[in-house]
Formats: sequence, structure tokens, C-alpha cells
Amino acid sequence: MRIPFSEFLKDNLVLFDGAMGTELYNRGVFINTCYDELNLTRGKLIKEIHQEYVDAGADVIETNTFGANRLKLQKYGLEDKVYELNFKGAQLAREAAGEDIYVAGSMGPFNERLEPWGPLSENEAKEIFQEQAKALYDGGVDLFILETFSDLHLIQQAIIAIKEKYELPVIAQMTIGEDGSSLFGTPPEMFAAKIKQWGADVIGINCSVGPKPMLEAIEKMSEVVDIPLSVMPNAGTPVNVEGRNIYLSTADYFAEYVRRFIHAGASVVGGCCGTSPAFIKEMRKSIQSIQPRKVIQKQIKVLQEVDLKPSIPKEKKSEFAKKICDKKFVTSIEIVPPRGANADVAVEQARLLKTEGIDAINIPDGPRALARMGASYLSLMIQDKADMEVILHYACRDRNLLGMVGDLLGAYAAGIKNILLVTGDPPKMGTYPDATAVFDVDSIGLTNVVTYLNSGQDLGGNAIPHPTGFFTGVGVNPGAIDLDYEIRRFEWKVKAGAEYAITQPVFDNELFFKFINRVKEYNIPIIAGVWPLVSVRNAEFMNNEVPGASVPEPIMNRMYATKTKEEAREVGLEIARETIREIKSVIAGVQVSMPFGNIKYPLEVLKEVL
Repeated sequence: MRIPFSEFLKDNLVLFDGAMGTELYNRGVFINTCYDELNLTRGKLIKEIHQEYVDAGADVIETNTFGANRLKLQKYGLEDKVYELNFKGAQLAREAAGEDIYVAGSMGPFNERLEPWGPLSENEAKEIFQEQAKALYDGGVDLFILETFSDLHLIQQAIIAIKEKYELPVIAQMTIGEDGSSLFGTPPEMFAAKIKQWGADVIGINCSVGPKPMLEAIEKMSEVVDIPLSVMPNAGTPVNVEGRNIYLSTADYFAEYVRRFIHAGASVVGGCCGTSPAFIKEMRKSIQSIQPRKVIQKQIKVLQEVDLKPSIPKEKKSEFAKKICDKKFVTSIEIVPPRGANADVAVEQARLLKTEGIDAINIPDGPRALARMGASYLSLMIQDKADMEVILHYACRDRNLLGMVGDLLGAYAAGIKNILLVTGDPPKMGTYPDATAVFDVDSIGLTNVVTYLNSGQDLGGNAIPHPTGFFTGVGVNPGAIDLDYEIRRFEWKVKAGAEYAITQPVFDNELFFKFINRVKEYNIPIIAGVWPLVSVRNAEFMNNEVPGASVPEPIMNRMYATKTKEEAREVGLEIARETIREIKSVIAGVQVSMPFGNIKYPLEVLKEVL
């Protein structure tokens, strides 16, 4: 009869089972199958694999429920079967385990990103974890194991969610790269210390890499925490052989590393992807050769909190920022990057705008998903050749999170000081509709990224030697169809660190004033977007084909009433001037677009402001 797992752990080296997913794959189950659903459709096969691990000598077997949370099951249309799949998974494992072997309820991360990098809130995450944990608990698990987490914030919410409801032990495992750090760059000693603070009973690492990097990580972790450590490596890095991923590490190699893991301070060992019952059998032999356990005493280091450099004061971030902080009305004009590789026209326009007293040039990043010169490159050329300050628009669409961090560090090092963070238009509306979008984060998550970099931290919470000092702006649409949702997102952007906002083109002043009244409490400068309508067709285009733009009926009627192209252009420019006159008292400045690349239009609009 088994004693509580926490008691068993005190006096024993604990051996977990090996992989479930690769075992299923090796037995002919295709990778596009929902492996968690097999608990219902092929329960006999799942139980057979559990039984083989029991026979191999595992002390603990894990339920086949790694991906059985609501968000991951949505991909297969199974989100309404969370309880059924997890409960059955726990039952199958319990039947194979009998009375002597422990069952761990396996829980993995979500595909959806948690705040601050994505839209999922802490409370939503906790509810999803608790929903899965309840089914596993009802099914009879002895403990919970959180596996293959890369986001510290997410594993924190998982630990809290389980501990709020259940008294069973929790093993919390991060996944690491070859350098031993989490995939967000947090070193193992740092994430181990944090996970202990959040209440995990065992701290560990699993998946992604083989035994050698994990040994080095466990050695560092054992120096900073005094609770049990777990380690469950892959069978090395897979090699593609004739279309199949083959893991090259052998069971004997793993068995040798078991001794090393234990000597380094681990008390829980097991296998992840590529390991099999044969691996567990050899690992059991290694453990038996060193039982009873010899407790290795180590002095625990106390990690000091990183003394982060303060962010650069807002007024010192750029000349543009200083003018806004000094309550001076700022002007900017948008120059769209060229479609070819020659930026001479754009640079010359920027030179002229500087002589006219314009404060900054806005450079949009792939507007309307059209293939154009990269906005960051044009920004650097304008700053260098025209000696003109720029506001670089930066979209989330085209780069993953790692690439965005690299871009941002490089842009700041090269001299870009003002940035406008946007989610980006979807590729389907642009030049290459079959192109894929990345969208690792949206503009809210990206604002958090920049705030981290500005405060001297990378995404893993590590100090960086030379922080950025971006003047951080975000977009907002006063004419959004669902204004409540737009304002909620705006609030999140401000909380994430936005320091100013630029609106979509303003055509309806009454609507704009209502928007301004609703966002006053957030107390950041609003720069109004202004688009000079230069023809009837241009007005129709803005009203029907530009996302976020809406030209009200009275303005459309004024444009329709014109008789000639020249008259339409003059009426459109006057409408833009009227807009600025009417809203100037409640805004910090304007961004004027340049229809058809004609520099005369924005200058005509701004002549009474300059």
C-alpha cells in the first residue's frame, strides 16, 4: 500500500516513466492525432504503455493528459470534453499503477500567450488549469506534474491555481535550451528560486534537450534551492532520417547520466521525448546501484535581486518627447516607404519638411500588408541623410518574439528613439495574400516587451547591460465599431507602458470628442491622425477600403458636391484644416498623411499650425 507521495519522496530516489507521445508515434499513431483523445478512443493502447513503464520499474507514471486543457483541445473541437478526457486519463493510469505505483496528473502549457505577452489574463489561465486539475484529482492522481513550460509567469499561475484547490504535491518543470536557460532566457538558478517561492514541492526541467545540458542546469539549480529537484531529458536531439525523427541517445547512456543527476542533487528522474520502457529499465538499475540515497549537502546561495537601471526620463528620450512634455503642439507627417530599393525621394521630402518646421517623420511598417522597403531602414536613412527625427512604426505581424527583441535593440543602438507599436494588417489584404503572419504577440504584448527593454530587462527577467530608452507610442482608433473594446485595449496599452498615442485618421469630430472624454483618465498625450481627402475617389477609398477609417456622411456629401478635381482637392484640404482647428485644444499634436506621396497636401493642411 503506497504512502503519500511527499512521504515517499523524503526517503527515496524517485523514478518516473518515459515518453508517451513518441511511444504512440512509434506504434503507428499519426502526429496530427489528438493524443489526449486516445484516452477515450484507444484506452487499451494507453493502458498497455502505462503497464510497460510499470513493469520497467517506474515509481510514478504520468497520465496521458499533457495537452488536455481547454485551449489546446479547441484545435480538435474537443474543448467540451476537458473533464471526460482528463478523468479517463487518470483512471487508465491508476488501473495500470495498481496500489503500489504513484500516478502524476500531467498538465502542459497553453498555445495562447499570457499577459503581458498576450491577451490571456491571469484569472483566465487559473480557471483553465483548475478545470483540468479537478478532473485529474477526481480520477485519482497522487500528485500533479507541470511539464515543458517556457513562460515563468504561466507556470506561476498553474502552481497557484492547483495550490488554491488541492493539497497534493506539485512538480513544476521548465524546459530549457542548450545553454540551460528557459526559452525566454531566464537562467536555471533564477527560475528555480522563483518557482520555489510560488510553492512548488519539486522543481525540475524536462524536454527540448538531452542529458548533458540538463546536468549543467541541475548543478546550478541545486545551489539556490533546498527542495527536491527533478530532471527528465529527451533522448538527445532528434535527427530526421527518411522523414522520421530518430532519437540517438541509448538507454545505457541515460543510465549513466542518472548517477550524475543524483550526484548533482536531483532526487526525481525520468525521461521525456524519445525515451521508452527500455530506458526506464536501465535507469532503475542505476538507481538500485546507489540506493539507499546518500544526501549530498550543499550550501544554498541567496540570489540577489537585480538592481535595474531606471528608465530614461521621458523628456530626455528624444526632442519629440521633450516637446510633448513641454506641452508644445507637435507636428508629424507620414512618409510611406518606397516599393523599390531607392529611398532618394523620401529622403529629399524629409529634408524639405525639416526646413518647413515639421517635428518628426512617421514611417509606417508595411501598411496594408504591401511589400515595401523596411520601415527601420528608411528611418535610419532619413535620420542620417536628412537629419530629421523619425517615429518608427513597428508591427508584430512579421517577426517572432526573439526577432522583435533583436530588431528593437538594434534600432535603438542605431539611433531610433521614437517608436509606435502596432499589431499590423493581416497579409491577406496585401501584396502576397498567401504569406503567413507570425503575431507572436499583439501590440499590447509588444508594448510590454519595450517596457522591459526600457527598464533594463530581457524577456527572461535578466538584466541587460545597456537598456533602451524608447519614447513608446501606440495606435488607437476613436472610430472603432466596438469602442468599448477599443478603449479596454487602450487601457491595457497604457498599463503596459505606452507614453503617447497616435489615432487613426479623424473625420468625425463629434465622435472624436466623445473618445477623448472617455480616455482622459489615462493621462497620456493623444496625437490625432489627419488624412487630407484630395478627391471623391480618395474619400470613397478611405471610407470603404482602409481598416479603421470611416468618413461620415456629411463629409462624403461635401466631397460629392464638388464639380471638379481641383475643387474636390481644395474642399478635402479645408476639411482637414477644419478638423485640426476644432480638436486642437484637446490633442498634443497631429500626424498628417501624404496622399499619393504628394508633399504639398500635408503642408497645405499645416500652414496655419506651423
